[in-house]
Amino acid sequence: MSDDHAPLLSGLSEAEARVRLKSEGFNELPHPDRRTALRIVFEVLREPMLALLLGGGAVYLLLGDVKEAVILLVFAGLSVLITVVQETRTERVMEALRDLTSPRALVIRDGVRARIAGREVARGDLVVLGEGDRVPADAALVQAQDLQADESLLTGESVPVRKALSIGTRTSLSRPGGDDLPFVYSGSLVVRGSGIAEVIATGPRSEIGKIGQSLHTLETEPPRLKAQTARLVRLAALGGLVVSLAAVALYGALRGGWLDAVLAGIAIGMAMLPEEFPVVLTVFMAMGAWRLSRARILTRRASSIETLGSATVLCTDKTGTLTENRMTIAELRLPDGAFFRAGDKAETTVPGQFRELAAHGLLASAPEPFDPMEKAFHAFARSELNAVEGPPGLGWTLAHSYGLQPDLLAMTQVWRTDARASAFLVAAKGAPEAIAGLCRLDETGLDAVRQSVDAMATEGLRVLGVARARHDGGRLPDSQTEFRFEFLGLVGLADPLRSGVPDAVRECRSAGIRVVMITGDYPATARAIARQAGFADDNVLTGDALASLDEAELMLRVRSASVFARIMPEQKLRIVQALKADGEIVAMTGDGVNDAPSLKAAHIGVAMGGRGTDVAREASSIVLLNDDFGSIVVAVRLGRRIYDNLRKAMGFIFAVHVPIAGLALLPLVFGLPILLGPIHIAFLEMIIDPVCSLVFEAEKEEDDVMRRKPREPDQPLFSWPLIGWSVIQGALAFGLVAAIFLLGLNRGMPEDEVRALTFFSLVVSIISLILVNRSFSASLMTAILGHNPSLGWILLGVGAILAASLFWPWLSALFAFGPLYGHDFAVTLAAGTVVLLVLELIKPLWRKRLRS
Repeated sequence: MSDDHAPLLSGLSEAEARVRLKSEGFNELPHPDRRTALRIVFEVLREPMLALLLGGGAVYLLLGDVKEAVILLVFAGLSVLITVVQETRTERVMEALRDLTSPRALVIRDGVRARIAGREVARGDLVVLGEGDRVPADAALVQAQDLQADESLLTGESVPVRKALSIGTRTSLSRPGGDDLPFVYSGSLVVRGSGIAEVIATGPRSEIGKIGQSLHTLETEPPRLKAQTARLVRLAALGGLVVSLAAVALYGALRGGWLDAVLAGIAIGMAMLPEEFPVVLTVFMAMGAWRLSRARILTRRASSIETLGSATVLCTDKTGTLTENRMTIAELRLPDGAFFRAGDKAETTVPGQFRELAAHGLLASAPEPFDPMEKAFHAFARSELNAVEGPPGLGWTLAHSYGLQPDLLAMTQVWRTDARASAFLVAAKGAPEAIAGLCRLDETGLDAVRQSVDAMATEGLRVLGVARARHDGGRLPDSQTEFRFEFLGLVGLADPLRSGVPDAVRECRSAGIRVVMITGDYPATARAIARQAGFADDNVLTGDALASLDEAELMLRVRSASVFARIMPEQKLRIVQALKADGEIVAMTGDGVNDAPSLKAAHIGVAMGGRGTDVAREASSIVLLNDDFGSIVVAVRLGRRIYDNLRKAMGFIFAVHVPIAGLALLPLVFGLPILLGPIHIAFLEMIIDPVCSLVFEAEKEEDDVMRRKPREPDQPLFSWPLIGWSVIQGALAFGLVAAIFLLGLNRGMPEDEVRALTFFSLVVSIISLILVNRSFSASLMTAILGHNPSLGWILLGVGAILAASLFWPWLSALFAFGPLYGHDFAVTLAAGTVVLLVLELIKPLWRKRLRS
């Protein structure tokens, strides 16, 4: 920098910095309030379904029905506890994932360099940047020495970009991305060189801050299942109220005891109160989140699990999501066109000429690299050239370096040995056209280089040229152009695909999920990665083409496009919104700040937890802690399994309530002895809730869970085929048990014996309904013998209580049961067996409808 610019190096004064921080705020993004356990409790208590559960318990407590009140309140308390524990654990993990402090920054204030917290950087500060530094704020360069920055978090491009000095005014920023811009951006990483930059935007006014601010204008998708279940609860509660009023009217009209009529109506209302639905939904979602956490998948909102199971389109970023976000040497190509592909199993060692090409590429790199491409040369040397570090050979020392220049995109390293101090080995690498110019290639040589570069670029490779020279004499030239270089060849570098991505993409496609890549990288690179990943790459839409489309045209294009390249952050958001407008259920994966708006706008935002930014994680609903794209398939599989099992549980609940309500109403209609009292209903509820919460939740997935198409977005949880199937199950069980009840009375059995016989038959029939509903497709033997430890424990518990209610006098008196004999037990088992066999025989007729 010249002397007339020297005053800039004094920077802000401490007093000026304090004034600007006070007026403009600290250099940090708005931090969302941490959800405490108490806040989570209040959020849970505001849920209408849980409020219904607690309200029902409170009403029964006021009416003096302590048993039912305790049962309802215990279930309510358990559901609250499970939700609070899961949500609190999630918040703790998210807190650990966030950066605990902002990166520190080296600034010049009052002419003195000082290291301060990044949040204390003010507009106008001079920031000193070096290799490995994280840029603390958006700034304009006033000094730069071979400066390159990795802006992938903002642009999605994995290759670092060159920086140039700012010329003229520095009051406005251009967008990040592209070479030779005079600006550096908050959150980017300096990978080469050094510089000094004047801060012109901090906090929410920076590029990263603008993205964060845009998140506040986006509303996250409400959970569909929650809304459907709420409607289902309202309908069931209304139906229960109607039946209870009808029971009161029938009892009072037929028997004249209106007080007893009210009590009978309350008992029937208790039998039909849909408290199982919210409990089951809460437990299923909480247990699903727990199961995902075991696979290193963090669920920020449990309701997103079932939504992921219904996803029809998976939009994925390329850098850091499909790829590893690191550069590797993929191909070496000689001047004659011969090439060597790294990782080729046919070649166990790198041939001689290719070794020389790679070795000189290493010599042209920094000994301790920050640049990802230079790291790739070092990694290749360690793995393929058997070099531990630095240049091949012993005693080499770096004598001089020639850096990149805007007019010459090449860098040169000069090496010498102790043996001949006046003899130098010179190695250069850079843009192929720049290296070709240094080598003074003729037109034929230039054409050969261009053809090789085009062939390699078609494969999505970042291409560098490599050259060497010898220099004898003590004095080195002022410019690298004065060496007599020999062209050695080209090196192709790529950001490698994650190993599990092709299998994950294949499984997504078999599950009817379309995979779409949205990236800021170039079309050729995006197309190459798409080809390696295994999804269609022939329909590429670029950001420039997308910008010319209106919303209707874009909605048509997103139906067929599978790769979107050179896309800006706001265009990612447009793509997601267009897919949603077209009726798709959109899952969006990403790790960068540039992904955050689209993560939040999607039905399901899936962020990478290891490489991802805190902004991306905050905007998402699911975080992959191990950054494994294949984990998305695990989440989809589990989401579908949860939804299937939830439908089984809901169908079972509906089916069970049919015989319970029928047996409660039957004596009222025909003037028979009252069969079910509050204690019997309480016992039945003790069977239903654990069965739904433990047995059905633990059922393994259906065999075709990842071979069927995603369900329709507007498909209700409780479809008409499922309602019909539940009614058939319940009606069959009710018919058999009612027949046993009536036959027992006709045979003159005592009332308490009839009650015991009927109740035992009902419980055995309910167990048969459990077995029937375990699977929509499995065989009878699988339904009976399929592995589910929870089922065994539940059946043992039910059997123990039934035995106690029959043989323990105190409990037998409480249930008003009389003794049962051998032939009575045979009748109960026969009833359960008939229910099981008949339903298993007719299940195939409903199988296809139940899957739809």
